[in-house]
Amino acid sequence: MKRLIVTFVAIACLCVYAAGQTTTSSNKRRVVKTGPPNGIFSPAIITGDLVFTSGQIGIDSKTGQLAEGGFEGQFQQVFRNLTAVLEASGSSVDHMVKATVFLADMNDYNTMNELYRKQFKGDPPARTTVQVARLPRDARIEIEAVAVLR
Repeated sequence: MKRLIVTFVAIACLCVYAAGQTTTSSNKRRVVKTGPPNGIFSPAIITGDLVFTSGQIGIDSKTGQLAEGGFEGQFQQVFRNLTAVLEASGSSVDHMVKATVFLADMNDYNTMNELYRKQFKGDPPARTTVQVARLPRDARIEIEAVAVLR
C-alpha cells in the first residue's frame, strides 16, 4: 500500500511539473523582427497565443516618409504596416481582437470609421479611439493592435 501511495504521488508530481512546463514555454515572450533593428521598440511581441503590436503610423518603408494623400493616404499606409507586422508575427488583420486608434484630430473620426470598416471581412475587433496632442513625425493617425496567432 505504501508503494502504491508513493507511486501515485510521484505520478501526480510529474503531471504537475509537465503542466507547468507547458504553460511556461507557451507564455514565453518572443520579439517579432520585421526589418533592420530599431533599437527603441519592437514591432511586435508574442506571448502565449497573442500578438501585441507597437503603434503603426503611415510611414512608407520604401521612402521613409509619411504617405501622401492626407489622412486617407496615411490611414491606408498604417493598415499596410499593421498587416505586415501581424503577418510577420504569424497572425493577420482578420485575427485582431483589439485595436487602439490615436488621432491627431478628432475631426478625422468619421473618415477613419468609414476607412476602418472596409478593412475587415466580418465583425471588426474591439476598438478604442482617442485624440492625442501629437503623434510621431506629426502623423495624423496611429494604430496599435492585439491579435490572436493563426
